[in-house]
Amino acid sequence: MDAPSSSALTSLTSLVDINQSQAKAVLAEKSLTKRYGDSQNAARQAAEDLEAVFLTSLLESMFAGIETDGPFGGGHGESVYRSMLNEQYAKAISHSGGIGIADNVYREILKLQEAQSPSLENE
Repeated sequence: MDAPSSSALTSLTSLVDINQSQAKAVLAEKSLTKRYGDSQNAARQAAEDLEAVFLTSLLESMFAGIETDGPFGGGHGESVYRSMLNEQYAKAISHSGGIGIADNVYREILKLQEAQSPSLENE
């Protein structure tokens, strides 16, 4: 029996790599589906999370220049809790409609899923 040619071996190796990548993508989607429900809920949650991260950064910039006063203001503890408060504000804003970033990101995620789904269904 002849030894396989290097081009055939390379093709086989690349095919295995592609199949492994697709299997990883399917496992990741199943993990998200298990965590958030169906893929549309996962996409919506991911979009809202991204918007919340942006809003957290925005809120931290807004509150950076505000000085606290009084006997109980300032210190390391306040900076830690202010950061957590900004994060919760951002999540609440994003969950209640946000500023429109989540909607646009959600539509783009759905477009990417639609474009990717035929290639996964052919397997």
